[in-house]
Amino acid sequence: MTAASPTQAAPEEEIQARVSGSSFYAAMLLMPKAERQAMFAVYRFCRLVDDVADDGTRPRPERATELVRWRADIAALYAGQPSGQAAFLGPTVRDFKLREADFLTVIDGMDMDVAADIRAPAGETLDLYCERVASAVGRLSTRIFGMDDGPGFELARELGRALQLTNILRDLDEDAGMGRLYLPREALAGAGIETTDPVAAISDARVDAACREVAAQALDHYAASERVLRARPRGRLLAPRLMAVVYQTILREMLAEGWAPPRRRVRISKLRLLGLVARCCVSG
Repeated sequence: MTAASPTQAAPEEEIQARVSGSSFYAAMLLMPKAERQAMFAVYRFCRLVDDVADDGTRPRPERATELVRWRADIAALYAGQPSGQAAFLGPTVRDFKLREADFLTVIDGMDMDVAADIRAPAGETLDLYCERVASAVGRLSTRIFGMDDGPGFELARELGRALQLTNILRDLDEDAGMGRLYLPREALAGAGIETTDPVAAISDARVDAACREVAAQALDHYAASERVLRARPRGRLLAPRLMAVVYQTILREMLAEGWAPPRRRVRISKLRLLGLVARCCVSG
């Protein structure tokens, strides 16, 4: 029997294989089945378009064309027409009234990576990137969580940016291997690093100071997201609470270790993850 392609495979089966044991997967398991399957569908979309952006084996024009096809398929989905590779999103879009603009914004973020390798962007460019690849996903998610748009979109803005900045700090070496450097040029310059060459920049011991500045920004976003959650808006809040707690734990461990080379990639053990899940469940 021929193996199913990524766009043909069952969403939950495919995503379970890719994220089993992760904090994302743990958060989704805390949700009712309908919401969990919807989140898996959104995550599947994000992985598919991200795979296009990160596929260094194909020329940039080819990847850009594939993202154009994704845009067309999303547009067709919302127009009630045959939607090709986006068809699996149909039930989720219908049941949770997800916005077309948010899917297109995610693709805008992928376009930024396809157009050219991002290297030491200006702070405002990095914020735009975070808005597109993270906060837009957050807006899709908060609709699935059943949140009203006001607090939901505020949570998406703040927590999305916090999570993305944490990932940037965690993935310095992996991104540099792809020719990318997401640390903002202002933070690098403040640390005395003028080069935008990814490997050279993260090999400089002074990168620790630049990373700490970005970490402080991330902590500000976590604090803002916590204020939204503490107000107890309507919706299922356990999953975003868990994501915030897990990624803040990762960030604080990185802060304790620092970013001067050589670095290790901070990970949360399954046992510790279970402890954080239990803590979130008890605190509500």
